[in-house]
Amino acid sequence: MAVRVLVVDDSSFFRNRIQEALSSDPRIEIVGVAVDGRDAVTKAVALKPDLITMDVEMPQLNGIEAVRQIMRQAPTNVLMLSSLTHEGARVTLEALEAGAADYLTKDIRAWMDRSSALTQQFIERVVALGKSRQHRSVPTFSRQPASSATTKSRVFKSEPVANKVQPSTVHREVKRDSLSTSRSTDDRSGNATQPLSRIKIPDAKILVIGASTGGPAALQKVLTALPGNYSLPILLVQHMPGTFTKVFAERLNQQSSIQVREAVDGDKLEPGLALLCPGGMQMMIDPRQHDRVKILAGDDRMTYKPSVDVTYASVAKVFGSKVMAVMLTGMGADGCDGAKLLKQAGGALWAQSKDTCTIYGMPQAVVNAGLADAVLDLDDIGNMLAKCRYA
Repeated sequence: MAVRVLVVDDSSFFRNRIQEALSSDPRIEIVGVAVDGRDAVTKAVALKPDLITMDVEMPQLNGIEAVRQIMRQAPTNVLMLSSLTHEGARVTLEALEAGAADYLTKDIRAWMDRSSALTQQFIERVVALGKSRQHRSVPTFSRQPASSATTKSRVFKSEPVANKVQPSTVHREVKRDSLSTSRSTDDRSGNATQPLSRIKIPDAKILVIGASTGGPAALQKVLTALPGNYSLPILLVQHMPGTFTKVFAERLNQQSSIQVREAVDGDKLEPGLALLCPGGMQMMIDPRQHDRVKILAGDDRMTYKPSVDVTYASVAKVFGSKVMAVMLTGMGADGCDGAKLLKQAGGALWAQSKDTCTIYGMPQAVVNAGLADAVLDLDDIGNMLAKCRYA
């Protein structure tokens, strides 16, 4: 069944270009077009599309308020189209707060090129989001700060990092028995591992989290569950343009009890500090100073900038069995190759469950490869990570 799409944009150029792109794919059916936010709400209720592409700035009712009303009246997956600017980043994150599922940048030069990679990326994003499900109660990116965010503190001190990979101390997921509802790591259904009480909580020196589509809301859910005196340093890799990551880090910092900031080259790993890789760059552990990060220009041969694969592989090489890694919602399979290296070194890896993902792509890749020690619902990941201790 084709993905039913409602196109919303006040620009005739973009309406026509979006319709042209989507109409070229037989997996997509355009069921309606709206020229402003108020028109979008009316047609969303009447047409019940699988997906809505939504411009941000429109007359009558802007895209953000239109999303809010749609989520109240006819919950639907919404893909926002926004400018590649600092203001565009701020507004896009407001749209995610309102309930939008994902976003794509709106660069008129790229959209004028009918053969551009952006066009194909747009089509694939629409198909994936449209087919993922009718909108469900996946957490939205909240604007409310954590109650303890104003009292951020660090009471743990980093210890020297071991230079060589340690033998694995990670216990695999619980064994199946007749009295338990738990699932083995060979279960590729994407369902959460049960019961949580039987999942091994590893000792670690670092926490690394990768995410893509749906990641802003998922990361917020995870990070706000961590206490301000969290003992592990944290690296975050979210597929996001460079103009967006600084704004995103600032919002996460406001909402979390831990510290969050966009990483810069040479940043020191500290307990309770989450460093977000800048968009368009790659983040690694400094091979000469293992308590520092290296921020490198993204190689043009790399599909993802930043790439979860790059960061996973780097922490695996340095920290070995003392890595706690998490794979959150996202399209594609970025992180799977890095996860193989991480597991070979003895690190622990948890994946987000299918039912709580916006797109079950990146978690599915590691689950299907047999690399996930456990599969957890999003609501449980932060609380379980809070139990990890510094090794």
